[in-house]
Amino acid sequence: MKRSSLTAILACCLMGAAVAAYAAPGALDAVTKQPVNLSAIAMFMVFVLSTLGITYWASTRTKSTADFYTAGGGITGFQNGMAIAGDYMSAATLLGLSSLVFAKGFDGFIYTICFFVGWPVILFLIAERLRNLGKFTFADIASYRLDQNRIRTFAAFGSLTVVCFYLIVQMVGAGQLIQLLFGLDYNYAVVCVGILMIVYVTFGGMVATTWVQIIKAGLLLGGGTVMMLLAFSKFDFSFETMFTQAVAVHKSGLKIMGPGSLMADPVSAVSLSLALLFGTAGLPHIMMRFFTVPNAKEARKSVFYATGFIGFFFLIVIVLGVSAIVIVGNDPQFFENGVIGGKLIGGGNMPVMHLAKAVGGDVFLGFMSAVAFATILAVVSGLALAGASAISHDLYARVIKKGTATGEQEMRVTKYATVAIGLVAIVLGILFKDQNVAFLVALTFGVAASVNFPILILSMYWKGLTTRGALWGGIAGLVSSVGLVILSPAVWVKVMGHASAIFPYDHPAIISMTAAFVVTWLGSVTDKSARAASEIAAYENQYIRAQTGLGAATASAH
Repeated sequence: MKRSSLTAILACCLMGAAVAAYAAPGALDAVTKQPVNLSAIAMFMVFVLSTLGITYWASTRTKSTADFYTAGGGITGFQNGMAIAGDYMSAATLLGLSSLVFAKGFDGFIYTICFFVGWPVILFLIAERLRNLGKFTFADIASYRLDQNRIRTFAAFGSLTVVCFYLIVQMVGAGQLIQLLFGLDYNYAVVCVGILMIVYVTFGGMVATTWVQIIKAGLLLGGGTVMMLLAFSKFDFSFETMFTQAVAVHKSGLKIMGPGSLMADPVSAVSLSLALLFGTAGLPHIMMRFFTVPNAKEARKSVFYATGFIGFFFLIVIVLGVSAIVIVGNDPQFFENGVIGGKLIGGGNMPVMHLAKAVGGDVFLGFMSAVAFATILAVVSGLALAGASAISHDLYARVIKKGTATGEQEMRVTKYATVAIGLVAIVLGILFKDQNVAFLVALTFGVAASVNFPILILSMYWKGLTTRGALWGGIAGLVSSVGLVILSPAVWVKVMGHASAIFPYDHPAIISMTAAFVVTWLGSVTDKSARAASEIAAYENQYIRAQTGLGAATASAH
């Protein structure tokens, strides 16, 4: 596309964002009764300008499919670690987990840790082999020695399922959060996020997406650290003082320092832990990031740095949640009708934003609001790119065209797919406006842990895996994870309105993930076909490639 056309499109998008930012607040005041935060809008516009500039720069460097999908493999381990952190630390991390600590104390700590412990699995078991065996998507690894058409098709649909579920969560979150933080109408907010996501991915590809994620991670880590220090200073930098005061003012008292009722049922606790632990290793937009580095050594560095950044930020979140118990929980200005202990203005996810105002005033609140917006954009851009690559690289180039598609054709399909995914995300975000989408988070990680992770890990480590086993196991994991969530209290009762749930637990991973592994094993060991024998024999070559990386730099995906 000509630069003049790109410049015009970027200008139109920026103008649309500006119009929405200034035109919509009047319609929203009656809903949220929040004053328009001009500093938030100003910082939001600075961020949009900066990222659109990055997209224009990235478009001049995106010439091939390798550039588009993986930034040409030229991202360093440190940069990729920052980008992975930016891709993983969603708005739910900043707002949801801090509010959980604010409300539940120790239970919130445990929940936060669950989102973190999956990274050592990725570091020690997956990162190096993923980089050595793959090219653009995780389906490259899953189909390395198995049937290309069937495995790629299933892996692509598994990835798209995770992407779509996660996109709904992000788009609904974008609408609700930006509605409050910026004074934007919900629909305007969803459309703005969708349009910007389309622009970033369509024109800038992985280069633009990477740098948006890096900037977002820097803003989130920097802003969170400053807020933590400002809040911690209120307690003379003493954990003992902070926790003592938190226990004294919290309505649950000393109970917040021990495990409570959040996960009282051990089956639900174990099931959720399995989903978060292994689901992280099955998220396609996270896996895709390991193909942006030049070699396996940089891939390991990526996970090392990402683990450090994410772990540090989760520690920040815990301190913010506990300090908010004292600082926000004792200030009537943050409660509706000024009643301490009542309903927080803006809802239960807002303690950290109120804390930003308490310790830094309106300007700091504006900055953190802009960071929340940047967080959403970074995550949805990564999701859109992962979904588009599954359509163009796996389905179009490898299955439909049997590897005969040119780079130009594949990039064209990728851009069409990106626009389609963006439009679908906007529509779904608007349709799910008034729905409780909390169950989709559990569903996303449950599907990733029950479909993507078993196929990925067994294809790399188990010689006996066959195409039939992978398909049987993947289908068993997909059907059981989605089906059991539909039959769970989160959907069957809360969404559909039935009196009681058929499946008693909200988190099905303990069953669906187990089913995936067992059925995969059963389907493989009972497969005595000639095709299965050749797939098992091909494992030796795959093992050498996985360990050494020989051929990884130049070979196309098999």
